[in-house]
Amino acid sequence: MKILIVKLSAFGDIIHTLPALNDLIQRPEVDEIHWLVDSRYAFVTDVFPEQIQVTKVDLKGKSPLKSAWQTIKKLRKEKFDAILDLQGLIKSGAIARAIGSPVFGFDRNHLPESPNRLFTSPVSFHPEEKHVVQWYRRIAAGPFLTDPEQLPSTPFAYTPPQITLPKALREQAPSLLNELDLEAGRYVVLNMGGGYATKRLPDTTWRKTARNIAEKGLTPLLIWGNEDEQKRAMIIAGNDSMIRVMPRRLETGSLCNLLSACHTLISADTGVLHLAATLNVNTISFWGPTQPDTLGPLGQNDRHLIAPVDCIGCRKRSCNDFICMPKITPEMLLTNLKQR
Repeated sequence: MKILIVKLSAFGDIIHTLPALNDLIQRPEVDEIHWLVDSRYAFVTDVFPEQIQVTKVDLKGKSPLKSAWQTIKKLRKEKFDAILDLQGLIKSGAIARAIGSPVFGFDRNHLPESPNRLFTSPVSFHPEEKHVVQWYRRIAAGPFLTDPEQLPSTPFAYTPPQITLPKALREQAPSLLNELDLEAGRYVVLNMGGGYATKRLPDTTWRKTARNIAEKGLTPLLIWGNEDEQKRAMIIAGNDSMIRVMPRRLETGSLCNLLSACHTLISADTGVLHLAATLNVNTISFWGPTQPDTLGPLGQNDRHLIAPVDCIGCRKRSCNDFICMPKITPEMLLTNLKQR
């Protein structure tokens, strides 16, 4: 059986699909698995098992329609037995359906964009399936169910996404730490990222948190993913020699090595957080517009700080009354920092 997964973006969302991918790999009737990803997020597929065949589509380039059509024509030739739309958007559904059928997708009550139902066959979720990891696992089971729309009798369990770094990649970790003058287990990674503004801590919170970490004898390391975040990190560090800023943006493998050897990662709900969780790193995450019971890593090493506001989980990308992130204090973050 040949399966295509359509999951175009984004970083953390792709990480959430790993348990569903593992379910498919373990099915003896599945011979071949393909994955369609937006080229901007293809770097995430570096952590996939080697047997997954990845196709990139450039949906934000100069000719997105041309790229989509060329990709559709290419993948049609594969003649997939089933396609899984794990994105739930109009564009993902349309592309998936143009490639072939049947296309299995979200429960009608959980569709991110309701017109997606025009292109996909829904797979019903169990009422106790609250986390996106469970939803993706349910959709991945769709092609093997007699009636995917029938309400399931039991829920899929939440399974923490996990990756195993190849030996060659693990062996590069000491040289990376030596280059950065870092000692394994003695630095705390502070992730400046946040897909939109309402996920980001105030700079003053980051600065005080970093300083308090340094006073505990650990090295605070600010990491960033784009130029704006890099500028913020430099402003936060200022002239404080105790606060380090990552000198360059790391590729996925090097980022895994950096995270694997750290004491703790402190982060918003971002791809870096979810990648760290797959490596069993200690994480402290803070939540406002999104909620950990649906999107958060739920492993034993993951601690969540939920902003003490009534509007938690609003999903807003901008806000005229931005109160949630300012409610997360350095003291709250440091209280959750485990001692080693």
